Amino acid sequence: MDPLLVITNSDAGTADQESLETALGVLRARTSVEVAATRNPGELDGVLHRAGSRRIVVAGGDGSMHAVVAALHRRHDLGDAVLGLLPLGTGNDFARVNDIPLDLAEAARVVLDGVPVPRDLIVDEVGEIVVNSVHAGAGAQASRRGARWKGRLHSIGVGKVNLGKLGYPIGAALSAFRPPYVRLRVLVDGELIVDYDHPVLMIALGNGVHVGGGLELTPDADPGDGLVDVMISRAIGVVERFGYAVSLARGTHAERDDVTYLRGSRVEVSGEDFWCSADGETYGPERQRTWHVEPAAYSFIAPASLTFD
Repeated sequence: MDPLLVITNSDAGTADQESLETALGVLRARTSVEVAATRNPGELDGVLHRAGSRRIVVAGGDGSMHAVVAALHRRHDLGDAVLGLLPLGTGNDFARVNDIPLDLAEAARVVLDGVPVPRDLIVDEVGEIVVNSVHAGAGAQASRRGARWKGRLHSIGVGKVNLGKLGYPIGAALSAFRPPYVRLRVLVDGELIVDYDHPVLMIALGNGVHVGGGLELTPDADPGDGLVDVMISRAIGVVERFGYAVSLARGTHAERDDVTYLRGSRVEVSGEDFWCSADGETYGPERQRTWHVEPAAYSFIAPASLTFD
């Protein structure tokens, strides 16, 4: 078994640390393990500099996975990397799409017995990356507001039940009262899909299926098919927004007449000021962004049984 470099967050809580120690015990029974705790991008870059040929295991959530992949991409080391995951986040959306167990001991067994599979990456014109999902409009507003609630609720919970998971739903509910629909032009692979005369409630680009801890925003997304799933909602009326919210909760929103769902390799968005949320991190306001897919950008250790239809 190849040696492992496990990267953790220095700010992890006590409960997380206890679960992590159990997982590390499973790993150390079979191979050599170095654990490196990082607090900022500088520390992370230093740890990755000495990774060598070891497999890199991220002990954290979607934000931690994003940070490690982004650092490897900046260093031009991502193509040679083999990554694993011990999910310690509140959402763990990347873990879900890759069938990684949320129990850390079971996740550690996947690291040991799983197989490396190619995973795509979404990259914008300034080199910023997206591992799982990026969305703009109401979804990004929900993330902005939900992040505050996630922080307030994260420390509240008993055992595996952590109220931080309620952050995104609370943000979405608050956004419903004043949804930031915007006028945008959206092109997918050069084809005009939406123009300024059709206001957009939200647009999502999914490499993975889930956001916000299990909400299936782009339900047909496959992180290894070389394409990004694009979901555009034009449900801007009160009744339409309610219907969209209900169908979104059920995972049937892609069937609505006011939703466009397609796949492509390059997506261009421009228009009024809009905010973006990429892997849970919000930035903006923006006036233009272009994303493209880099197929099979890195390898990820997934269960041997993982398949996509």
